[in-house]
Amino acid sequence: MSSERQPDADVEALGRLACELARMGGELARRGVLAVEVLANKSSLTDLVTEHDRAVEQLLVDVIGRRRPDDGIVGEEGTQTKGASGLTWYLDPIDGTTNFVHGHPLWATSVGVGDDSGMLAGAVYAPAMDELFAAARRHGATLNGAPISASGCDDVSLAVVATGFGYSPPRRLAQARRLGSMIEGVADIRRGGSAALDLCYVACGRVDAYYEEYLNVWDRAAGELVATESGCISGMIGGSSDPSGLCVAPPVIFEELRRLLVANV
Repeated sequence: MSSERQPDADVEALGRLACELARMGGELARRGVLAVEVLANKSSLTDLVTEHDRAVEQLLVDVIGRRRPDDGIVGEEGTQTKGASGLTWYLDPIDGTTNFVHGHPLWATSVGVGDDSGMLAGAVYAPAMDELFAAARRHGATLNGAPISASGCDDVSLAVVATGFGYSPPRRLAQARRLGSMIEGVADIRRGGSAALDLCYVACGRVDAYYEEYLNVWDRAAGELVATESGCISGMIGGSSDPSGLCVAPPVIFEELRRLLVANV
């Protein structure tokens, strides 16, 4: 992000724009969901990109360019625009592209905006369920406009924990080893296929916690803010000295979950 921070950023206005953009992008993708064509593979044969990923990102870039021409933009499909305002938008046009391609409903458009201190506002829109998760710094988190909060889970052995896996086979194997080292210490595991939605599901209590490795900034930008504004703690799996992945959980179980994640790995 730019070193020229904008101290008087209106987080509520940015939040409204993030919601507008996320819904706009998700609706564009939804209209084409029955005619999906895979255009290319990215990092591996299972890392897919469709015409809709690119079309949604271009739409969002165009709108931000008109509405906030001084802001920077970073998009999953390659957009890298430096800005002068000190604010940067992070765009994931279709988070959960594999789900999208297969007609699975767990995919979303994720839009976040941040400054040098972190994320200011973000929104994650899941068109198949018509669910819009949103948050702004120090303003809480919402689902379709209603306040949400994380679960009251206070025992990690009772926690339902979401996670995800990378596209590279060696990385997936390493992630499977980590999962095997901790699965006996929690109640159950969920794997939805969209990091943004997993984070939002922690925020509204559909799962109790989430962890994943090898995330990009656009994967987590909006969803992590939604989760922390709902009352969760967010940190790296291995702590600051071993930043090996993201862990998000209610405060009471955060450290114990992180301990399980690094045990025997």
